[in-house]
Amino acid sequence: MHAIIPVAGVGTRLRPHTYTLPKVLLNVAGKPILGHIIDKLVADGITSATIVVGYMGNLVEDYVRTYHKSLKADFVVQEEQLGLGHSIWTARNSFPKDEDAPLFIILGDTIFDVDLRPVLRSKFNALGVKHVEDPRRFGVAELSGGYITKLVEKPEKPASNLAVVGLYFISNPKVLLECLNEIVTKDLRNKGEYQLTDALQMMIDRGERFVTFSVDGWYDCGKPETVLSTNRHLLMRSGKNREIVGVVTIPPVYIASSAEISNSIIGPYATIGERAQVHDAIIRNSIIGDESSVDGVLLDNSIVGNNANVKGAFKRVNAGDSSEIDFE
Repeated sequence: MHAIIPVAGVGTRLRPHTYTLPKVLLNVAGKPILGHIIDKLVADGITSATIVVGYMGNLVEDYVRTYHKSLKADFVVQEEQLGLGHSIWTARNSFPKDEDAPLFIILGDTIFDVDLRPVLRSKFNALGVKHVEDPRRFGVAELSGGYITKLVEKPEKPASNLAVVGLYFISNPKVLLECLNEIVTKDLRNKGEYQLTDALQMMIDRGERFVTFSVDGWYDCGKPETVLSTNRHLLMRSGKNREIVGVVTIPPVYIASSAEISNSIIGPYATIGERAQVHDAIIRNSIIGDESSVDGVLLDNSIVGNNANVKGAFKRVNAGDSSEIDFE
């Protein structure tokens, strides 16, 4: 089974971290976002993938070739950011040549927890969906008789709460390629971009059947707050604690074996990266990147990037009634 993983996005909502690192390489619960995705794909039987890169794509390629040798990966460059449909179209030469061979597409910032093995045996095209309260920032699926009848990208007035969450099983990639070619060659843009949703709708209009599969364990990593939320979920599932003299750990946490920590309280929901140094600190609900130094601070709901230096001082006060103290 072959997969396409588009990771060309800039990740503007995750700045300043994405000024120096593509968002799919941000550390969540002890490994990059992309690492969680690849490990899950390989565990479910996907053996090869085309990774569509753009922004700092050389770092993505170096990471995959170094740490994920079990996946046979090739890389194509999306020169212009013209939408998800364009990204998949950019990888068109990697579509299976065997007409009976399916294709799996997964967004590079979507960590998921669902058994894909039954999905990968489906005779129909299948899209991963999740019930959400406000589906307006997603593609939305409308169903009738168990099949998808309509897909709408980021609707102003959604007719359904079934959000398409970035997992696409395509049983007939040939038809998908035909539809993508038509959208790009005829310049059929939606909201300024070539939408994968429009190509899938075109497939439905041509008689291709689409079903859905539920993805309850779906973790978005598009904004700082969702990265921290995903970090919490993953730590609850597979945290990695260490017993360190002089350090109090409150699980769940992930503490890299090479991290140096002293006189600190770590957790809950804290990730400490490789070769990080944490001294005289309290770290909770936060991510500390590789080779960073944190000294004399309390961090909560925080993300510290790689090679960063955060230093401060705890304060001691003796304040009487009706006092007001402001530490700036």
